[in-house]
Amino acid sequence: MLRIITQRAEAEAELRRIGERTQDEQVFHKEATVREVLQAVKRQGDRALLHYTEEFDQYALSREELRVSGSELDAAYQQVPKELLDAIREVAEKIEAFHRQRIPKSWVKFEENEIVIGKRYTPVERAGLYIAGGRVAYPTAVLMNAIPAKVAGVPRIIIVTPPGKEKTIHPAVLVAAQEAGVQEIYRVGGAQAIAALAYGTETIPKVDVIAGHGNIYVTLAKKQVYGTVALDGLGWPSELLIIADKSANPLHVAADMIAQAEKDPMAAAILLTPDSVLARKTVLEVERHLETHPRRTPTEKAIAHYGLVVVVDSLAGAAELCNQFGPQNLELQVAEPWELLKQIHHAGTIFLGGATPQAVGDSLTGINYSLPANGAARYSSPVSVETFMKHSNLIEYSPLALQKAAHALQVLANTEGFPGRIDSVQLRTQTRQM
Repeated sequence: MLRIITQRAEAEAELRRIGERTQDEQVFHKEATVREVLQAVKRQGDRALLHYTEEFDQYALSREELRVSGSELDAAYQQVPKELLDAIREVAEKIEAFHRQRIPKSWVKFEENEIVIGKRYTPVERAGLYIAGGRVAYPTAVLMNAIPAKVAGVPRIIIVTPPGKEKTIHPAVLVAAQEAGVQEIYRVGGAQAIAALAYGTETIPKVDVIAGHGNIYVTLAKKQVYGTVALDGLGWPSELLIIADKSANPLHVAADMIAQAEKDPMAAAILLTPDSVLARKTVLEVERHLETHPRRTPTEKAIAHYGLVVVVDSLAGAAELCNQFGPQNLELQVAEPWELLKQIHHAGTIFLGGATPQAVGDSLTGINYSLPANGAARYSSPVSVETFMKHSNLIEYSPLALQKAAHALQVLANTEGFPGRIDSVQLRTQTRQM
């Protein structure tokens, strides 16, 4: 079921196929549905939002029920065990400490002739966070998205998340939101939630940035509203690529591949290794794990369609294939991971050494949720403080500085065909000469 490939050309073709798995005909069909939802919410606001929530999610909400009440937020603290609350607070502290190292600093530089240049960083006014929900709870996803926005100084952070049974949201999610400083939470999910954040409705405000991942409909909705709002990226479906040598334990490698595949039927789990013995043992261990896995059907589907083992000539060859693929998550289960790291150029999060499984980043350290997928690690980055900030360039010229630069400015403006620009400089410099 889990294929082993030994030919470089075949491996490159398979990696391309996996990287392009969101471009099949089924996805194109879903895009039309998403486009319809977006346009309806844009035109009709809450009315469409409530309609699609009932149609797709099978529960009816009133407009007043959209926002989670203060009493629900208060009650959530009574509904989570103390050990879970302690874990949420521990992870929140780690996330905040990590992101406080990344706050961009505004700067100003004074140059000759009284020229001042600089850059000013400011947070966006509103950030919208999509948190997957329903039958499962992801409090770490709340923390990993909300805390960078809080550290960035965003004045208004809004969470949308689909409820579960009886229109309730898991108390762990509500507690995590409050620990991250978020009080504004709406019980709505899917493409309609993304539409509400992008365009605004009578109840849910329009935001400037949307972060957080959901299913394929959420991903396609984010893709279609890009430009109306900024995005953290398109982080679905999830990917894990493992580079391992003979020092790796095949039991650990297989367990990590299973842990990845169980996330979603379209999750990708890939092993690159120069050790053919490790490759064969890993395949056997994966098959053994699957026999008793509680979520065997979706996990097996992911392994069958998007699982892959490639035997390469060397670790250098593995690094080349990795850089071509640009994985969302990368594990370096090799004897000298920091040495191999020098050859890695594209990856969302990199886990170094055999004792650092992806689970560490997904849960405990809290810095590994919103990552670029589908090869986007070649040009984009994980969610961070910068996701929720923008910068402005600062320029100030003194009259003397403008006088000295006037000739060059006019030559360039003339070359590019902008006579108005020439006038805007000449009028100032001629006035000074008079």
